[in-house]
Amino acid sequence: MGLLGLSTFNTAQRKKEIGIRKVLGASSTGIALLLSKDFTQLVIIALFIASPAAWWLMQVWLQNFAYHIQISVWIFISSGAAALFIAWFTVSYQSISAASLNPVKSLRSE
Repeated sequence: MGLLGLSTFNTAQRKKEIGIRKVLGASSTGIALLLSKDFTQLVIIALFIASPAAWWLMQVWLQNFAYHIQISVWIFISSGAAALFIAWFTVSYQSISAASLNPVKSLRSE
């Protein structure tokens, strides 16, 4: 819900910019890539912060069990890829819906 709210807020704040870009010939894909770049950076920073902390906490927690397993790197890679996919899907949906609106209505909104 936080990512959806943040992308909706960001899209609403940049509605005039999106309208101007559409008037000047930008495609919906280009607008989606422009808006998703910021969220991609945020998700990657969050992964770099959360992955070592999660690895350490899981190592501490797993030491209490009689049978130990090794936490492999592919678990963190797959969870990071899933987080990036969800972020891209959410932001792309918001930006494509904003880019498909008539740019005249977004520029006339005041």
